Amino acid sequence: MAKAKKVFVCQDCGHESIRWVGKCPSCNQWNTMVEEIQQPVSKRDLGLATGQAESNRPVTLAEVSLKREGRESTGLDELDRVLGGGVVSGSLILIGGDPGIGKSTLILQICESLGKDDNTILYVSGEESTRQIKMRANRLGVESTNLKLLAETSLDMIMAHVESVKPKFLMIDSIQTMYNPTLSSASGSVSQVREVTSSLMRLAKRSNMTIFLVGHVTKEGAIAGPRVLEHMVDTVLYFEGDRHHTYRILRGVKNRFGSTNEIGIFEMTEKGLLEIINPSEHLLSERSRGMSGSAVLCSIEGTRPMMVEIQALVSTTAFGMPRRMATGIDHNRVVLLMAVLEKKVGMRLYDQDAYINVAGGIKIDEPAADLAVVCAIASSFRNTSINHELSIMGEVGLTGEVRGISQVEKRILECRKLGFKTCIIPKANLKGLNRIKDIKIIGVDTVAEALEVVL
Repeated sequence: MAKAKKVFVCQDCGHESIRWVGKCPSCNQWNTMVEEIQQPVSKRDLGLATGQAESNRPVTLAEVSLKREGRESTGLDELDRVLGGGVVSGSLILIGGDPGIGKSTLILQICESLGKDDNTILYVSGEESTRQIKMRANRLGVESTNLKLLAETSLDMIMAHVESVKPKFLMIDSIQTMYNPTLSSASGSVSQVREVTSSLMRLAKRSNMTIFLVGHVTKEGAIAGPRVLEHMVDTVLYFEGDRHHTYRILRGVKNRFGSTNEIGIFEMTEKGLLEIINPSEHLLSERSRGMSGSAVLCSIEGTRPMMVEIQALVSTTAFGMPRRMATGIDHNRVVLLMAVLEKKVGMRLYDQDAYINVAGGIKIDEPAADLAVVCAIASSFRNTSINHELSIMGEVGLTGEVRGISQVEKRILECRKLGFKTCIIPKANLKGLNRIKDIKIIGVDTVAEALEVVL
């Protein structure tokens, strides 16, 4: 019988080494190498694999029958939007996010919705007792009689209960607390997370069971454990937002059964997560009128247009080096746009502190926000307010030109829907644009031209 082999595995990236080293040669992190035992493959396992290969023969592309994947609604329209129309039977879904962001709350609300259709659901928690889960369920109004609770961390025990209960949906909270007793490493380590997820993936595909996994995140914002975890699952969803803000954004990072550009927006309340059907109206509800440093942008998240407010505060610095701070938008992008204002417009910003914020805790990463950021900075610097019925959108280049953006007609229609009277867009987008009633559209070529219209 072959002997087990000892290896040292990095807990950050999964790099293996035959001896311990202080610094991982792959990810350059210190003190992340942990000793683990690797069991060699036996001749019995090789024989079983050979038998399975004979029964599962390769087929041609024409022999494969194509049928439409059945989807089941979760009862939350925003979640169904992100998943591509609902959950697919036999899929493995990973939900990650910061502590306290609402992952367990979302899972319980999904259980309440799915349990109404006589679907048996098994909720396995490795962090809380069944009594604690019951307390949260009472607060959220979850009363499904088809929901079964289990406080367990051993994979073997979980598999035994799955065989007896035979649920249609399995909830694991969280994957980092589960462990395989055949491995000597601690729960949460690279090998444990990898092996437990692999076993659950085989269970989902074999029994056509839908499994939801809750994953912890590191201080960098990535899901804890090996990177292969995100490659093994079918769908990866990230919960974004600040714990001190009420808005939560559920973003699809990976989806084998749908688009990865969609987002769902929720509001955290005492009764749980509430769906926000019209996020633009909520994000602009507290906007101040007649104040300098405020510009409105229509951003596109997936297929959804969303109105957001860009706020800027520019003031003379009291130190030799001015500060540049940005929340909700890339800091380096803000520095670049301020350099364009100095060089191409002639604004003396080298001795000015600048603070940029996207109101509502929303994060924007599309270049169409450039022109709104530029106008907000210029408005604060000149202490001149922007018309509250004006929307601004466009990408800004290093030479001061305003470049075209995508889906401009959908953005304009959203602006008109919320009562905006004027839209400033890149002149390149005017070609082929259908005439839209009740809203004035102005095309600009450069940043200087846009500022003349805005200010």
